[in-house]
Amino acid sequence: MLSYQHAYHAGNLADLHKHTLLAVCLARMTDKPKPLSYLETHAGRGLYDLGSAESARTGEAAAGIGRALAEGWLPSDHPLFAALADIRRRHGPRAYPGSPLIAAYFLRSGDVAHLAELHPAEHQALESVAGFAHVHRRDGFEMANALIPPTPRRGLLLIDPSYEIKADYDRMPPIVNRLARKWNVGVIAVWYPILNDGRHAAMADALTAAHPQALRSEVRFPPARSGHGMVGSGMFVINPPWGLAGESARLAALYRRIGS
Repeated sequence: MLSYQHAYHAGNLADLHKHTLLAVCLARMTDKPKPLSYLETHAGRGLYDLGSAESARTGEAAAGIGRALAEGWLPSDHPLFAALADIRRRHGPRAYPGSPLIAAYFLRSGDVAHLAELHPAEHQALESVAGFAHVHRRDGFEMANALIPPTPRRGLLLIDPSYEIKADYDRMPPIVNRLARKWNVGVIAVWYPILNDGRHAAMADALTAAHPQALRSEVRFPPARSGHGMVGSGMFVINPPWGLAGESARLAALYRRIGS
């Protein structure tokens, strides 16, 4: 569970899908003056260097955010484009924000953030860039269960585990269902990989059956390299903000062109 290192994958096509939807969610939610809570169960280090050896080793960022910027996949007025531009002004042209720093771009002084990360090195790195948030070194599901419903009650929870443990697919629906019952007004976003072996499908179907009004956004793309099992990205969003369905449709059309 503590072996996953997102530095090898930051800025890839799955990140682009997830972070685009997250940025639109937060932009829409912060359009209203009411304060909100942002919670994240598997926060990672928060900030990544796309010039690092890890990023160069896989080349996934070049095929993801690198290509997106070169080919104009994000309009100049897009929330993710704005967040990325702000991060690069402050941290350099090869910086890439994880979801915590994307959230930080949108959160205001009256908003509250809670970030969980168990990996010692990732937690230490996260603490150095996440002064805006309460940073927890604990199991993210435990943190969410303890804090939900949060104060302020309005808000968003991002659930984004690595799924290195196959049991995560089985335990995700009951965890999400319990949190949704406790926090019926919360936006709950669950990211998951789409895999060649289809192990994600039963989980996503169970979530859809339990929450038929939620948004299920799935995109597919070529594997990052020969034999790589991830061929797409999914986001399941309970209580999706206005406009998110339209962004999901835009991304679906864009990723169809990528894969053609």
